[in-house]
This record gives sequence, C-alpha cells and structure tokens, in this order.
Amino acid sequence: MDALALEATSGKKAANGVAVAAPLPVQAPVKRKPAKKAKKAVVFFEVEILDAKTKDKLCFLDKVRTYFFCFFHLFKTDPQWYPARQSIRLDPKGKSLKDEDVLQHLPVGTTATFYFRDLGAQISWVTVFLTEYTGPLVIYLMFYFRVPFIYAPKYDFTTSKHWVVHLACMCHSFHYVKRLLETLFVHRFSHGTMPLRNIFKNCTYYWGFAAWMAYYINHPLYTPPIYGEQQIRLALIIFLFCQIGNFSIHIALRNLRPPGSKTRKIPYPTKNPFTWIFLLVSCPNYTYELGSWLGFTVMTQCLPVAFFTLVGFIQMTVWAKGKHRSYLKEFRDYPPLRSPILPFIL
Repeated sequence: MDALALEATSGKKAANGVAVAAPLPVQAPVKRKPAKKAKKAVVFFEVEILDAKTKDKLCFLDKVRTYFFCFFHLFKTDPQWYPARQSIRLDPKGKSLKDEDVLQHLPVGTTATFYFRDLGAQISWVTVFLTEYTGPLVIYLMFYFRVPFIYAPKYDFTTSKHWVVHLACMCHSFHYVKRLLETLFVHRFSHGTMPLRNIFKNCTYYWGFAAWMAYYINHPLYTPPIYGEQQIRLALIIFLFCQIGNFSIHIALRNLRPPGSKTRKIPYPTKNPFTWIFLLVSCPNYTYELGSWLGFTVMTQCLPVAFFTLVGFIQMTVWAKGKHRSYLKEFRDYPPLRSPILPFIL
C-alpha cells in the first residue's frame, strides 16, 4: 500500500476488519539559537599625571580605558607635547612605558599615578641616519678631489699617485652608500623618533672623523702600507667579506619584524652562511662592522682610521651588551652560548 492509499483509509477499518493506524506527523528539526557570549566588563581608570621633576599635577583623567589616551590628552593640553615627545612612567626615575602597554596589565589600581617627562623636540631616525651618512660621503670626496683651501694651492684638484688612495676612496664611499640605501629600504625602526639634540652629537662624530681620516689618507705626502700590495689585497678581502656579512645580518633582522610592527623575536641563523655567526654572537652586525673598519685600517695604515675603529668598537660594545641583556631578560629560552659582540670573549 502506497502512502496515498494509506492516507485514504486513515481512521477506517480495512477489508479484513483490522484497523489501519494513521501515520505520525514528521516534526521539523528544532534550530537552537547560539548562546550569547558574555560581555566582558569594561574597566575604567582614574589617572593622575604628575610632572616627573616638580611633582606638580598636570592633569586628572576620569573614566580612562586605554593608556594611550594619556598621550592625546597631554597633547590637547599643550600642543608642543606631541606623543613622540612624551615619556610617561610609573616612577619618576623609571623607564618609559611602551605604547602597547595596557592599563589593566600594569601594576596599578583603578586609580593610577603616572609621571610625565618631556623628551624635547624629536626627529625621525630616518632623517638622522641620512644626515649622519651623507656627511662623511661628501666630506671624504672633497678631500679626495683636493678641493681648494684644504692642501697647498699647487695640489688643488690633483690626484694621488698611489692606487691604494683610490681604492680607499671607493671602499669608504661604498660603505656609506650602502648605509644610506639600507636606511631607505632595509631598516625597520622600533622607535620612530629620537631627540633632536642627538643629531648634532652624532654628526660631529661621523663628520669629524671622516674629515680627519680623509685629510691624511688623501694628503699629497701620504705613504702606502709597509707590506705593499699583499697587505692591501688582504685588507680588501676582509673589508668586502665583512660588508657582505653586515648586509646579510641587516636583512635577517629585517625579516624578523613584519612591516609596521614592533615585534621582537630571537634571531637565528638562516640559509645564508654569513648569518651562521648568530650561533655565537647576539649582535653580529656590530661584529662585521668592526671587521670592516679593521680591514680599512690595515688597508690605509693610517692612525686616525685606527683611532676611529677603536672608538667605534667601544661604542658598539656598549650597544651590543645592552641588546644582549635585553634578549636574556625578554626570552627565557635565549641561547646561552652567545656573546654580545665577540665569540667567547666579549
């Protein structure tokens, strides 16, 4: 009996006297509504901002949800305090809080006290680097071409008879052109700005040393290295090797940080053999930088170059130790075998 016949005899007796039951109605599946997510309670803070030096109250903010709001309120209070110029801390002499810090994760109650310090006028890191590196490039070339008022008038626009002088000019120019291109296309800065006053200090260092080195290397009375071509060629190999190594490290560090982020990761060696030094050193970019200037010192056999290399090594050691300490503090699984700048030594 098909469904239609069964439905026609519903509630009646069949021919043999047996009652036929009507089919049960089919119920449609019940759709359950998704459970509503519980809304997180919004926490508001009362924030008091004091001057870090005088302890004077600058402002009091009510119903604050994000720490970054403090920057914009101070900027609204005084337009000269734009966010990059502000340093807000939990302690007057403590470290500045980071932009990504969240009020709920800071060791403060619902009523928080912050201390404000004016960092002074700011300038972008890109501008600083371009200024620092353009100066030495131009200054060195002025001495190389012996423009007037540098040496005696009879030497104006003359050229040196020693090929090492021309090689040194190419190496020096290559180094700073590389730095300029890396600033524009490779480096990703965790901080967008630095105090404006630092540019004068940095330029004095780079420009001053460039002029001092160039004066003696391009001097008409300059004498080539003692061991001649063998010494120069060995120094050139060291210089080029370290320049390639330095560039390789900068590329590896760039790839660790996505564009527009401040993410920090542990750098590890890549397929590039020049990055394998990461197994032993935390800041191999400084290691290769030191090697480049050691090669340039051997190539030119010039005392001002040696002094510049020494001063640069001291400064890079300070930077490398600071970065090494921050790596150890931030990452518990940081490789213990690494040294800051020189494997097993420093």
